[in-house]
Amino acid sequence: MDRDAVYELTRQIPAGRVTTYGALAAAAGNPGAARGVGMLMHTNPDAPRTPCHRVVYSDGRLGGYGAKEGTGLKVERLHAEGVEVDGGRVKLFADRFFADFKRIR
Repeated sequence: MDRDAVYELTRQIPAGRVTTYGALAAAAGNPGAARGVGMLMHTNPDAPRTPCHRVVYSDGRLGGYGAKEGTGLKVERLHAEGVEVDGGRVKLFADRFFADFKRIR
């Protein structure tokens, strides 16, 4: 999987929206590589410019967050963008879901 391509796709997710590890993997041309995307998000060297906090599980659960502050910071960043989180899940997930990625190469 092309690390730079995944990060470039991640930068397309608008504030106030979320996508999934699987949607990112599919957009990068590797639909079965959701776990690989998760590892890339965990090691993201350029947060918040590459907004890995906007990437969640397919059921709306937050998943992990590689920052020292952990998922609490992920929740704070999502809240600051108007995304509500309750019980570790994105509220109104279907309304917040983004998958309109533009081809990058």
